[in-house]
Amino acid sequence: MDDFVDYYELMQISQSAELQTIQRVYRMLAARYHPDNPETGDTDKFVLLKLAYDVLGDPDQRAAYDKLWEQHINQPMAVFEMKEFVVGIDAEVNRRLGVLCLLYNRRRESPEHPSLSLLDMESRMSVPREHLEFTIWYLRDKGFAMRDESSSEIVITSEGVDFVESNLPSNRIVHKLLKSGERPETRRNRTIEDGG
Repeated sequence: MDDFVDYYELMQISQSAELQTIQRVYRMLAARYHPDNPETGDTDKFVLLKLAYDVLGDPDQRAAYDKLWEQHINQPMAVFEMKEFVVGIDAEVNRRLGVLCLLYNRRRESPEHPSLSLLDMESRMSVPREHLEFTIWYLRDKGFAMRDESSSEIVITSEGVDFVESNLPSNRIVHKLLKSGERPETRRNRTIEDGG
């Protein structure tokens, strides 16, 4: 799973994207990264995009890939194994940042379903629910997160987004959390949305 490539993230589309969206986005990205493009050409990225398109464009291959994708996104993130998340008051502060960064990345990656359940956070952070309850209470009380009315899951607020982004330049933990939530293939030029 260490070599797993998130094709949805690579193509900057939702996992629920329809075939027409996949085709349109592929054409645009293939033109951008084609080796003949003197400004933005990238052979490795172009080859990876073609592979992603071949898999996501074929219903049988996509179904098999989606099973692997589900396993991958539900694994605990290695960044949460750092000692900064385990012991003491500092660990609580870092857990708050961790939850906000998970919610921030979720909002960016999945605008149609931007929330996470407590169970999702527990499994991604490898932190027991009991430790997260205080964290969630605090974030909700500060207005950084709230309950999604339709699902009762937790979603980041605009104040939470501002807080995360204002801490990014000065906090190495926030930087690690945000970068670990992104795949290397899409750390640049994250501009395409499912319908855009």
